[in-house]
Amino acid sequence: MEPSTSSPSLQPAAERERLAYSVQEAADLLGVDYFSVYRLIQRGKLRACRALRGKLLVPRTELLRLLKG
Repeated sequence: MEPSTSSPSLQPAAERERLAYSVQEAADLLGVDYFSVYRLIQRGKLRACRALRGKLLVPRTELLRLLKG
C-alpha cells in the first residue's frame, strides 16, 4: 500500500509551518468564529497585514503570541 500524499509528514515544510494565515484559517486553527478573529484585529489585539487584493493575513508568530498570552 502506497503512503498517502496528504500525510502531514510527507508535505513540504512550508505547508506544515506557513508564515501567515487568512483570517478564516486563523479562526479555524484557534477554534473560533471568523468574526472573533476579525474583531481581535480591529481592536489591535492581533496584528495582521494586507496582502494581494487587500486580503488580511495573520502571521503565524501572532497566533503563537496570542496563545501564549
